[in-house]
Amino acid sequence: MTDPTPGILYIVATPIGNLADISFRAVETLNQVNLIAAEDTRHSKYLLTHYQIATPTISLHEHNEQQRSDVLLQKLQAGESIALISDAGTPLINDPGYRLVTRVIEAGIQVVPIPGCSALIAALSAAGLASNRFAFEGFLPPKVFARQHTLQQFIHETRTLIFYESPKRIAATLQDCQQIFGPDRQATLARELTKIHETIKTAPLAVLTEWVTNDLNQQKGEIVLLIAGAPAAITADEQAMQQLLTLLLPEMSVKKAAAITAQWLSVSKNAAYQLALKLQQK
Repeated sequence: MTDPTPGILYIVATPIGNLADISFRAVETLNQVNLIAAEDTRHSKYLLTHYQIATPTISLHEHNEQQRSDVLLQKLQAGESIALISDAGTPLINDPGYRLVTRVIEAGIQVVPIPGCSALIAALSAAGLASNRFAFEGFLPPKVFARQHTLQQFIHETRTLIFYESPKRIAATLQDCQQIFGPDRQATLARELTKIHETIKTAPLAVLTEWVTNDLNQQKGEIVLLIAGAPAAITADEQAMQQLLTLLLPEMSVKKAAAITAQWLSVSKNAAYQLALKLQQK
């Protein structure tokens, strides 16, 4: 007798607030699998009931993931397909599931993502901060000293920083950010995304801190905090180019000033030309 064909583990993203944000494919998958592994079956019941999904559920959270992964792996090996969902958003993004997915991959079983909502991506898309490079760091430490120590490590980080934060700590965290990154650093508070009281505000840290401290409504709900990256450090070559171009540009064209700078300093002609354009626009 041959072994059964293994099932598939589907990683299914669910809404982060507004139930209408689920995809057709996600609903179809949740209906077709044999079992749904949910972070909290009581919480997920509302979503499943709303879409009339009657598939059986089983819990998988941070406290039982190790043991529950054994059970789910056996079911997959027996040919059953399983959907993994979290309380909200994309599973594994600051949620349980990493150990299960690792075990399933090691067993040679297919893992299929069903993409959808993610609070950090939704916040980044509407923040107005640089989005080509960013670093997601999950929740900051709850204790003041540990939180400040963690933030200190990002002083020179040029990527946009993204954190999740508790509403109970957001005012204190913003005060720490203002102290460490400076009052003028741009930041975004994205709160209760896709829900009735959704708030997205981008402002200098000093302004954002004062606003949240004085408005208790902004200290409620689920929060994503984004901090603009630090300005990139100027290299020695860039500094030398800037000094020479500042002298040359009042006397000649951008193209000629860039050519002389590139030849004199043995740097890229294109780099010198691009910097000359920026300096001319100031």
